[in-house]
Amino acid sequence: MTAKIRWGVLATGGIAASFTADLLKMPDAEVVAVGSRSLASAKTFADRFGIPRAYGSWTELADDEGIDIVYVAGPHSAHRPAAGLCLQAGRAVLCEKAFTVNAFEARELVDLARHQGLFLMEAMWMYFNPVIQRMTELVRDGAIGEIRTVHADFGLGGPFPPEHRLRDPAQAGGALLDLGVYPVSFAHLLLGEPDEVRAWAHLTPEGVDDNTGVLLGYDTGALALLSSSLSADTAQTASITGSTGRIEFPRGFFNTDRFVLHRPDRDPESFTDPAVPSHGLRYEAAEVMRCLRAGELESPFAPLDSSLAVMRTLDAIRDRIGVRYPGEA
Repeated sequence: MTAKIRWGVLATGGIAASFTADLLKMPDAEVVAVGSRSLASAKTFADRFGIPRAYGSWTELADDEGIDIVYVAGPHSAHRPAAGLCLQAGRAVLCEKAFTVNAFEARELVDLARHQGLFLMEAMWMYFNPVIQRMTELVRDGAIGEIRTVHADFGLGGPFPPEHRLRDPAQAGGALLDLGVYPVSFAHLLLGEPDEVRAWAHLTPEGVDDNTGVLLGYDTGALALLSSSLSADTAQTASITGSTGRIEFPRGFFNTDRFVLHRPDRDPESFTDPAVPSHGLRYEAAEVMRCLRAGELESPFAPLDSSLAVMRTLDAIRDRIGVRYPGEA
């Protein structure tokens, strides 16, 4: 592995720009190429960030042997074909969330990466936030006892026009895969895969979910109440209640710089890291590069089996609310 990890960026949208901007601030990272289905878009992106090579196809980017890892940042519907193309070409991959459209596609990617002996990770950047990691340490060490409930929500007020990607079934649109993946992944981080899934949603005229509520049940007696919306600017908060205390996160729990620990007969304890909001994507990039240098094919903080479990839960929720995307059975 080179002294600097050489990144390729596949897609040129907002999240690709944010991630690239963070990479460029890291002394051990180098963005060497960008690829898009539009050469003009790739060149504009390359000029914006000073990237030396721009490609007008995914294949050209995947075939660039001067790349150590490709960051796949397109819509959910593009993740399986784009990440698969890169893995087939021998490139490690960091793939945006939701990992794929469904669990079947996720299993295909995981099997391909393992067959190729290549690093693959879902870009659930929330998991690498040092404040989130501190919270999981406290919970694991029994700071709030046995978890009884997890609450989390993520909603945007919109309105989003019918032609927007979030309302496009062909791009796997809807609140769940774009926003709900955060509350679901938050619950999974704490409780694992649920034993029971209940859900209700209001659907758009296009057939994607607009306002979705989820109840996950666990044989331990714990439960998670989660919601996501494309039509309501929700509080975007999260909380974890245990048998001997609770933890509360403020608005923007998925990129938070703080939480408060409440325990009986004690003053509330605040945990903060003011650097987090402006550096949220940098933490996952640092973990990817650590793994590559160590020769690790998965991150212990975001193992592939966890990504598969989250996708199974998302599939179960979509089954309950009646959302199917083109090409699905």
